[in-house]
Amino acid sequence: MTRHSFALVASDTPEAQEAKARLEARYGIASVDEADVIVALGGDGLMLETLHRFMERSAPIYGMNCGTVGFMMNQYEEEGLAERVAAAQQVTLHPLRMHADTVGGGKADALAINEVSLLRESRQAAKIGITIDGVKRMDELICDGIMVATPAGSTAYNLSAHGPIVPLGGQLLALTPISVFRPRRWRGALLPAHAEVVFEIHEAAKRPVSATADFTEVRDVARVTVREDQSVDLNLLFDPEHNLEERIIKEQFQP
Repeated sequence: MTRHSFALVASDTPEAQEAKARLEARYGIASVDEADVIVALGGDGLMLETLHRFMERSAPIYGMNCGTVGFMMNQYEEEGLAERVAAAQQVTLHPLRMHADTVGGGKADALAINEVSLLRESRQAAKIGITIDGVKRMDELICDGIMVATPAGSTAYNLSAHGPIVPLGGQLLALTPISVFRPRRWRGALLPAHAEVVFEIHEAAKRPVSATADFTEVRDVARVTVREDQSVDLNLLFDPEHNLEERIIKEQFQP
């Protein structure tokens, strides 16, 4: 069994900070620049922050739940941490890349691990046209918003908007509307992972829309392009009995 050096990062909560101090005292921890594995202590929010923070590094991330939901985290245990990290199974995710053009002529790029979401900024509903791989699929969606979610993100905001849970190996993205007014019965679509989605904002000055890629928000967008960026690898480690694929399947049978 291969031994790894690991570094610790933790959320600001007292529980996570106390856990970090105990583990540092017990194991002797490497710096984040030198470690083979980064151990994240917190909840799913911290996992997203950690993935973004170390996106340019090849070190995989092993999360332990010291937060609330912890869907992307392993169970917190102090015993046998080195052995658990060595025995963990790796899952590689690819983020979404968002390119946004604003009404004022600005441009912005950002990466999203969970989803890219478009939301109305005012009391008036958004009017959005949808093109997929160069083909206009919907002339005008009247709604509060719409999102493109990855399989890993399909159990987050996408699920609360009644979007489908996507199996991790399904090579699919979920296109999910938020509070649709017209067309009334449209509930979204499943797209190939390689699809390029373009959103055109109609009446953008009168009906302003923001676009958000995880933590990055761009206000007053006119056009947003979303696609999976397979040049970026995000490596997560899971205990064999608590792998992410099993969790995504299990989530579909929750009451």
